[in-house]
Amino acid sequence: MGGDVLSQTEVESLLSAMAAGGEQASAAAAGGPAKTDHETPAFKPQKPREKITPYDFKRPERVGKEQMRALQTLHEGFGRNFGAALSALLRSIVEVKLTSVDQLTYSEFVFSLENPTCFNLLEAEPLEGNLILDINPSILYPIIDRLLGGGREGGSLARRPLTEIELRLVSRITNLFLEELRHAWENVLDLKLSVERVESNPQLVQIVPPNEVVVLISFELTIGDIRGMMNLCIPYNAIERIGGKLSANSWVAYGRKQSTPETIEQIRRKICTSLVELRVQLAETRITTSDLVGLRVGDVITTQQDVKTPLPMFVEGINKFRTHPGAFRGHKAVLIDQVNETTPGE
Repeated sequence: MGGDVLSQTEVESLLSAMAAGGEQASAAAAGGPAKTDHETPAFKPQKPREKITPYDFKRPERVGKEQMRALQTLHEGFGRNFGAALSALLRSIVEVKLTSVDQLTYSEFVFSLENPTCFNLLEAEPLEGNLILDINPSILYPIIDRLLGGGREGGSLARRPLTEIELRLVSRITNLFLEELRHAWENVLDLKLSVERVESNPQLVQIVPPNEVVVLISFELTIGDIRGMMNLCIPYNAIERIGGKLSANSWVAYGRKQSTPETIEQIRRKICTSLVELRVQLAETRITTSDLVGLRVGDVITTQQDVKTPLPMFVEGINKFRTHPGAFRGHKAVLIDQVNETTPGE
């Protein structure tokens, strides 16, 4: 037994045998009959206890953990892209954060929503059935107000169905959502997304049986001090056949792609029309606070700067060029004679 290790069953057998021997010794010391070997009952090793996991039949988990992780990672990237696109549309900073990816029944999802709400019934070919996009009124009406030219201050929250004009404005948001969702899914499946209809009462829409499992993907939108939720509901029967594609290797290419000459040229064209700030520092000196307070129009501030000393030119706060002052066609100007090297982090 030099290198042997006793198993758990063998250890329990030895402990039980020692306990039985102790009982026989106690009986002999008390004058009672000791049990012989043939009277000692045969030891039956106990089976190790197995870990029991509770199962809730009301909320069965039909989507695997790997597929759930894939959906979570995929829609985290989608949330960042949708937030950037929505910020450009609203001309305001919008933060979109993925809050949860859960499995629950369709009835639990429907009864957790407000009434009225913006309940969009989506078609997603080639997936079977329909998807649901729910936009909470707490964030929807501030977005509509922003599209109509309102300020940052949010008004009172309306408790009514959307009007025809408001539905037209909301379609800009939903179309942007579907476009970014299509890009997010393009490495898994080429989806053709469209809005079939919009309802205000979610309990009137029955796309699957009440006890059918759905995957609920929730996003939190933040515009200034206003927060609200957007929910994407995907029934299990819609993704049942593509479960194998929702693996760690199928969507990893979504994160980063190689640059192509077309994308580089597209970025160059957009950057060329951007406005940047140029600033030339003529001189630098120090004066006392009393002199600063006493400055009047026409006062001259003397510096130690020589007229032949090169001047730094700053581009958006970064020292990019070395220049010399001069004049050009009757206007003050500077001549660039050197490009300064900048680090990538600047």
